[in-house]
Amino acid sequence: MRKIRKDDDVIIVAGKDKGKRGNVLSVAGDRVYVQGINLVKRHTKPNPNMGVAGGIVEKEASLHISNVMIYNSKAGKGGRVGFEVKSDGSKVRVFKSDGSTVD
Repeated sequence: MRKIRKDDDVIIVAGKDKGKRGNVLSVAGDRVYVQGINLVKRHTKPNPNMGVAGGIVEKEASLHISNVMIYNSKAGKGGRVGFEVKSDGSKVRVFKSDGSTVD
């Protein structure tokens, strides 16, 4: 079970986009892709066989997972996340600051 998952609302805590918020598009190992964050320009060649038009394309680059925190809407800032096992045996993510569940 991961602390940061797809579709989580996260805040960037380090780097050029520090302070910005976005949704996690995907998690790949220790890297995350966040919607609208860490945009890079990719120069693509036209490929008529695949229907790709050439030009400059802006897309999201990955961030290290240590540079993002899950956004706690109650506190209004990023929060550290831990796990708690419920009485029925299920495992849930909780914020360490106030104990509220993430999901």
